[in-house]
Amino acid sequence: MYICASFSYMPYNKMLYRFVRFRRFLEKHFSSRGIILILSGLIGILGATAAVVIKNLLHITSIAVSKIFAYSAVKYLYLIFPPIGILLTLLFVKKIVRDDLSHGVSIVLKAICKSDGKLRFHNVYSSMVASSITVGFGGSVGLEAPIVLTGSAIGSNVARFFKMNSKHTTLLLACGSAAAMAAIFKAPIAALVFTFEVLMLDLTGSAILPLLISAITGTVMSLLFWGKTVMFTFNPMQTFLMGNIPLYIVLGLLTGLVSVFFLRTSRWLDRQVKRISNIYVRALVGSAALCAFIFVFPTFFGEGYDSVNAIINGDLSHLFANSPLHEFFQSPYALLLGIVGIFMLKVFATTLTTSSGGVGGVFAPSLFIGAFVGLFVALTAQHFIHWDIPTANFVLAGMAGVMTGIMQAPLTAIFLIAELSGGYTLLIPLMITATCSYISVYPFEKYSIYTYHLAEKDNLKTHNKDKYALRKLQWNKIIDTNILTIPIHSTLRTYTELIARSKRNLFVVTDDANHFEGLLVMDDHRPTIFDQSKYDTLLVEDLMIDPGEFIYDDDTATAVLEKFNRTGNFNMPIISRDREYIGFVSKAKFLAEYQSFIAADSED
Repeated sequence: MYICASFSYMPYNKMLYRFVRFRRFLEKHFSSRGIILILSGLIGILGATAAVVIKNLLHITSIAVSKIFAYSAVKYLYLIFPPIGILLTLLFVKKIVRDDLSHGVSIVLKAICKSDGKLRFHNVYSSMVASSITVGFGGSVGLEAPIVLTGSAIGSNVARFFKMNSKHTTLLLACGSAAAMAAIFKAPIAALVFTFEVLMLDLTGSAILPLLISAITGTVMSLLFWGKTVMFTFNPMQTFLMGNIPLYIVLGLLTGLVSVFFLRTSRWLDRQVKRISNIYVRALVGSAALCAFIFVFPTFFGEGYDSVNAIINGDLSHLFANSPLHEFFQSPYALLLGIVGIFMLKVFATTLTTSSGGVGGVFAPSLFIGAFVGLFVALTAQHFIHWDIPTANFVLAGMAGVMTGIMQAPLTAIFLIAELSGGYTLLIPLMITATCSYISVYPFEKYSIYTYHLAEKDNLKTHNKDKYALRKLQWNKIIDTNILTIPIHSTLRTYTELIARSKRNLFVVTDDANHFEGLLVMDDHRPTIFDQSKYDTLLVEDLMIDPGEFIYDDDTATAVLEKFNRTGNFNMPIISRDREYIGFVSKAKFLAEYQSFIAADSED
């Protein structure tokens, strides 16, 4: 950890002065390891506080909105609020923040992959404000991803204030993420697993303890503010029955297929909406389409957790309240059709919200969709094959299945739903459903909703450090340009004069335009270079050899290593695509740089 002792450039306001004194105190009395542990607790407090603030902002906004249409005689007045929320969010982002706030977890991953864990200071507050407006006014997204971004930004900026290196900055970023997630869900284990599974943090001894401190601190702070109430309340849960395993397998496969539909449809719809170049026209068109979906399915208004809580407790009466199709969905068959419509069309409501200018995440939509998929499987089994199964169990298992498929994070989904449901009674069904979902998604989608665009640009950091190092290794920094060149029409005399001036036994033959023509290896010409009778008659082009394999200046590090392994060469020439000579690269230097990259990234 690198800590700078110079503070002269900082403004001397009281709060900053206290932080500076606090930093000096820590530097004087604690080791680098001790400072990390202390800061992880501080970040836990700040991350949990941010989670409380963002939830309260949502609560205040929602109350204000509900009071407006509660006193109105117009039945569908609430439909005007999502467009207002999206427009206000758009203005806030474009006029005040002036930065991208979409997909909070993706922003965190991008910072880890490309910026050594550094997030901008505005991320501490901007996502909180923007997402509260969007969701509070009825946008069909969730607050959890913005909360994760906020917590991560707190951790990242605390690390930057303490002049941490990139490894410790990334660790404290993950601490902020864990604290915020633990606070919002009261799920410390799921928050801890999330940092390893979704944020791709290394599972090392030096990382576990700070993350534990942050997750525990976040949970305790949440309990202090909100008490012991859990997000989803329900009647006493029925125990797991072995006979229901086939249905959990079916549920897992179905949630996987629904997840694939969500991932592909959201990407397609996002591209279509963003083809509208004018952002205000885009907001108008997108929010109008969103209102059309909310008009038919009012449960799409806002996060949707109220609907999830209701169906967990077997209350289906409100699902289509205020919908013009309310009467149609009263029969059992129409009800099943309506449930299918809810979990299949939610992706449109969510994507329209974000692509038209709103800010929010897919945590809540994935839980919402999964709950309705689980409800569909339970009601279908009960109605058609008279299978007496616990609806609440299948609703919860469905939530784990869809979260697994969309986020490619089965362990996070399993532990999150287990903790949200207040125990581990459903652990085996959750594992079965999540596993089957993951199996059914992976052949179609190799990346999650967060990692797809990073992987497209080859910027995704994964747990496979070898592949990541090869992708990120800047091998052109170790190009050797000290090997002498010689014109192709030179004689042996010129060649020997060049040997006398060189400390290498390798030479590059070029034409007048510096295009690569061949190589001269002195060891192959020892008898010839002492035959003075050939000094003016033997030409270089008669002695040169063609290496047969080149490294191009735009080759990836993976391609370079493959060429070294394929040819067995220890040095290879580098040329451009039009054969202009650039230099040489040594296999020994390449591997040394690669090993240094691995060692720096895996420092424990």
